[in-house]
Amino acid sequence: MLCPCQSNQPYADCCQPFHTDERQPETAEQLMRSRYAAYALQQVDYIIRTTVPAQQPQLNRNELAQWAHETQFLGLTVHQHTPRISKHHAQVSFTAQLAQHGEAHVHHEQSFFVQINGAWYFIDPTVALPSMKSPCICGSGKKFKACCGQFFK
Repeated sequence: MLCPCQSNQPYADCCQPFHTDERQPETAEQLMRSRYAAYALQQVDYIIRTTVPAQQPQLNRNELAQWAHETQFLGLTVHQHTPRISKHHAQVSFTAQLAQHGEAHVHHEQSFFVQINGAWYFIDPTVALPSMKSPCICGSGKKFKACCGQFFK
């Protein structure tokens, strides 16, 4: 089976090792693609564990599972991967083609990622973010506005 992330590689050689914790994504693009594949394969636990740990308690597993179950993942196009927009941050711009309840949707996103202890995590803008003067969600010791928050102004 080809990987749902649109890499044209077999799933077993592409995202499956990430999903089974045999390997960690080495880049934010690999993480983003593996998250797309996890949604397509309804592997919600992977979605949760690859979100910034401080945000994980805010994610609703049942809602994520329901959304993934109701969605057909039709295609993914990565437009740009900026591997280092800062020392520990990266950015990926992409378009996902989806269908829900028979209706086609195109989702454009510019996602931000942070590297914590060598592992990449997705910074989820759909959950409550801390105030700009609060400690950063990535545990850097900096204020949110000077770290991850700079991408959400």
